[in-house]
Amino acid sequence: MKMTTQEIRPEWYGKPYYSLDAWCKNTLGRKCYKIALNAHMTCPNRDGSLDTRGCIFCSAGGSGDFAADITEWISHISAADADPDQSSRRSLSPNLIAYFQAYTNTYAPVPYLRQIYSEALSRSDVCGISIATRPDCLPDEVLSLLAELKTAFPNKFIWVELGLQTIHEQTARFIRRGYELPCFEKAFRKLQEINIPVIVHLILGLPGETPDMLRESITYMNKLRPFGIKLQLLHILSGTDLGDMYLRGEVHPLEKDEYLNLLIDCIRRLSPDIVIHRLTGDGPKSILLAPKWSANKRDVLNSLHKRLKLLSAHQGDHVKTATHTPASSKASRK
Repeated sequence: MKMTTQEIRPEWYGKPYYSLDAWCKNTLGRKCYKIALNAHMTCPNRDGSLDTRGCIFCSAGGSGDFAADITEWISHISAADADPDQSSRRSLSPNLIAYFQAYTNTYAPVPYLRQIYSEALSRSDVCGISIATRPDCLPDEVLSLLAELKTAFPNKFIWVELGLQTIHEQTARFIRRGYELPCFEKAFRKLQEINIPVIVHLILGLPGETPDMLRESITYMNKLRPFGIKLQLLHILSGTDLGDMYLRGEVHPLEKDEYLNLLIDCIRRLSPDIVIHRLTGDGPKSILLAPKWSANKRDVLNSLHKRLKLLSAHQGDHVKTATHTPASSKASRK
């Protein structure tokens, strides 16, 4: 059954899905911006603990090719905070989300993690932090730190982003993810126990994955009910094993229409209470081998919105039931 545009929720601010922008306006009363940070960590898939090659799609930048150096960022913000005029203006409306993006951002000694997380949360223009990591890199001492910081900074949120990518073990092995699904489920459960909202990453276009397999991942998300989700197009980058496979003709990137069809199918099948934090993603143009059309992010999003409008489609309109209580603003911030 087709839905009309009038059935789009007013709290989505006119978009046919529940975006991060809408969550920020609903919860914080303002638009917020992410700043991607490189905190100089590594990954068990790179340091020899599991492997030395990384996941097959991961560039030398550890998925943080656009990330700012955290030392430079902290120094810059510290200097700005010393200016009474700027500090007072920012303290009224903090609108930055400090996104620890590059590599695995809980894979370091706890004292260092406490320092960098605390420095970010202490800034007057930061409303919260989002920590990208692996589910096999959340030992009890890191979970205790996150709980400690929640108490120390009660007016700011702490999110954890887990790179699941797929629920299918054969795909996970192919991409060298390095852990099985029960590991993810255990980490998700432990984060729930300390009331840390989780954002799950899924990749569209992984080699060997069919549309039905992707639908199964979305169905799994609806049962799991994370706070948020990122639906990421697979970028094929030079200097990666996936890039080498592409150059040998062994893998084929999605065409734009294929991607939009998959993405719309995901959006329509996704519970309307799950916040969509990303719908495409960026691949550095200097190392992007394919798909080249993805370099024009604005065109991709415009095409998506146009197609959703033509279909009178929106998030969750193919979900049969919605019995879950939405992740409230207060619960998601804590």
